[in-house]
Amino acid sequence: MVDERCLNLGFGQGFLQLMLEEGAEVVAEQELAAAPGGEIERSLECSMGCSLDDFSGCRSATILASDITRPAPSHLLLPPLIRRLKALDITNFKVVFGLGTHRRMTDDEVRRLLQGSIKLPHMQHDPGRCVHLGETSRGTPVEINETVASSDLIIATGNIEYHYYAGYSGGAKAVLPGVSSERSVIRNHELMRDPLSATGRLESPVRQDMEEAAEIAGLDFILNVVLNGRNEIVQAVAGDYIQAHRSGAATVDRMYRRRVMPAEIVVTCAGGRPKDLNLFQAQKALDNAKNAALPGGSIILVAECCEGLGHPVFERWACEAGSAEQCWERFGREYEFGGHKAAFLAKESLEHHLILVSALPSERAEMCFFSPAKTLPEALQLARVQQGKGARMLVMPHGNLTLAVAE
Repeated sequence: MVDERCLNLGFGQGFLQLMLEEGAEVVAEQELAAAPGGEIERSLECSMGCSLDDFSGCRSATILASDITRPAPSHLLLPPLIRRLKALDITNFKVVFGLGTHRRMTDDEVRRLLQGSIKLPHMQHDPGRCVHLGETSRGTPVEINETVASSDLIIATGNIEYHYYAGYSGGAKAVLPGVSSERSVIRNHELMRDPLSATGRLESPVRQDMEEAAEIAGLDFILNVVLNGRNEIVQAVAGDYIQAHRSGAATVDRMYRRRVMPAEIVVTCAGGRPKDLNLFQAQKALDNAKNAALPGGSIILVAECCEGLGHPVFERWACEAGSAEQCWERFGREYEFGGHKAAFLAKESLEHHLILVSALPSERAEMCFFSPAKTLPEALQLARVQQGKGARMLVMPHGNLTLAVAE
């Protein structure tokens, strides 16, 4: 915990100033500094569970890379990886961007991701061109990109950070949803309805299903990084897709998992642009903060949302909900990606008093189960009316990164 008199909370391209009252506590991350140069090469030399040398007889390889929606630094990961493959006489390789069910990227976006590696053979995943390889124990069909399935060696790159239903990003997630069919993705994502599918939980059924799918698909090796808030690499991990991933997840926890004594009022900030461009993205800061609030407590989300709600299905589900109870009940019997965000907000509004400080019109905020506020003082006043003048307050200035865990 860090006590500060005045805090700047990111809001769009600027910030909102929060004056802390006596007794208010700040839940702060403890970020690591950037690793020394050569960290990626070091991880490849000291890989966990398996080594690239184990695959020296392979003739072809596919390297799974994140799309433009993720902060993974593919332009830094690929050169040392390609050098190692060439040293093993593996020269037939292709980079496959794992779009999942996201839109295709523009040529400019691809260039931005590859930078100096733009001449490497590369392609974008097409969820309509997949082959069936089996099913997981939870009934998820394992249908992956045909180019990936036909290669001798499958390597996944990416970054590891908190994920609100897979527990953490990275690792097997590059296969499912990254290079899987829409049918596979939908079946896997339906598991987010399980209460154990939550931020920071390695035992999330969604992640366990992803890892089982990766085993069936034949994921051989991963190269993942952990980034700090400045997008600097603090650790690279390589090797077995579970063992190496767990090492990276532990580093994420070291920086961002914080034990707190729950309070009546919690202020959480989505982190400013681009994290608060829309409510669909900004909801992550609310999810990370929910365990910091006592049952019935008030959670204030600070997020500009200049682009509105951010997802048409999310907007439709919120609009169609006659009540929070109705929206959550719908999620229990019907899954539609995008609708899950409306359902999660509905559930939180049944457990906590939600307040949104944003640029959204009041009626839009109310439609999404928030009490709207145009300013922080207005939001704090709403919370104090609900919780009383003596209420304790916790502030999470980087709620998009920090995960609160109740003591």
